[in-house]
Amino acid sequence: MESPWEEPILQSSFTKEFLVLTRFACASLRPSGFGYLMGDGTVNKKRPVELWITARMTHVFALASLCGIAGMSEFAEHGIRSLTTAFRDHENGGWFSAVEHGIDENGHGHYVGDGRKEAYAHAFVILAASSALTAGIEGARQLLEDALADQDTHWWEPEHGRVCESWDKEYTQKEAYRGLNSNMHTVEAYLAAYHATGERLWLDRARAITRWAADLCAQWGARLPEHFDSKWAVQTDFNKENPHDPFRPYGVTPGHACEWARLMLHVRGALRENGDEIPDWTLEAPHALFSRAAEEGWDSKHGGFVYTTDFDGQPVVTERMHWVLCEALSAAMVLGRELHVVGRTQDAEEVSDFFASWLAWADQYLREDIGRWVHEVNENGDVSTTTWDGKPDVYHVAQMLLLPLLPPAASFAESARRARESHSFL
Repeated sequence: MESPWEEPILQSSFTKEFLVLTRFACASLRPSGFGYLMGDGTVNKKRPVELWITARMTHVFALASLCGIAGMSEFAEHGIRSLTTAFRDHENGGWFSAVEHGIDENGHGHYVGDGRKEAYAHAFVILAASSALTAGIEGARQLLEDALADQDTHWWEPEHGRVCESWDKEYTQKEAYRGLNSNMHTVEAYLAAYHATGERLWLDRARAITRWAADLCAQWGARLPEHFDSKWAVQTDFNKENPHDPFRPYGVTPGHACEWARLMLHVRGALRENGDEIPDWTLEAPHALFSRAAEEGWDSKHGGFVYTTDFDGQPVVTERMHWVLCEALSAAMVLGRELHVVGRTQDAEEVSDFFASWLAWADQYLREDIGRWVHEVNENGDVSTTTWDGKPDVYHVAQMLLLPLLPPAASFAESARRARESHSFL
């Protein structure tokens, strides 16, 4: 039987899991991008094709291509074409948040809804284009140049050192709301763009946003507020009547604390590689965020991370999302490495113990089969659909699976590129 690998560079217990996961993701292919997968692995055709899913899937396929999995480059190429044509607002600029499944003779899609532009999804366009450029995918360079130019024109607010949240279709009216989540993924996108382009600007902007988040960490006892007004004043009661919201939930989100911890450590690593002075906050803040999430997010009685808590650390939404667990595991890997580097062995061992316990729980309750992860369960470990139905994308699981295989770098694509170049994985 022919090997599914173009080159035998992935060698780990996570290898087969990543391979099967990416094959599962291939079923999301639609003419205009990548669709929302249901639990049985088929596309939910009642939902539109969404920008954030298409971009995240394109990113994952680009990573799989870099890792040498046969056939994945074709899926990454489809993603880049879709982002370049089907989702692009060729009249006003930027990218539509959702389009229909079909495309016209020019490859253009028809937008669904009011055509609003969202910082969250635009960040993933940068991530997808950066990873695809690193993987040598045709069209990725132009897409990345366009997406980065769009950041300067519409999203980056230099007076605040972070990005706004959303615009109307014509780019004439900003939403008053500002959000932590979109800025977090913008950090991820800028780090990827920094490696893909070699332009220091994107690292500096990522550092600026993470420094702001570190200041919030210090001010709020390592419980990060998620919601702000147009002047960046914290809105602690935002969505109190809608706590299950998938993108703007009320209260504190432990999973985001873990993501921020990982990204701050990626910034720290990039600064070190550049020979910069390493600020103390680049380790103190992620360690504090991780520790608070482990203390208040993890349910010591039933196991699993709750989705949200209030500002006193009490659970609000107790469903367990797969992405929260994946980000906690990823943060543990990166934090544990860094604590070893600086000689804090006891702290590193504590993080390692967390990792082992969380991985065991995930294997029991979230991993229904090789490459098939449940997106949400309740406190008893039973499948839940309160917030997420089906298996819409594989981004969080894919990155978590790759982390132990890859050498350290500030972006996954750069890590995979280095591994491919040296034929060595951790």
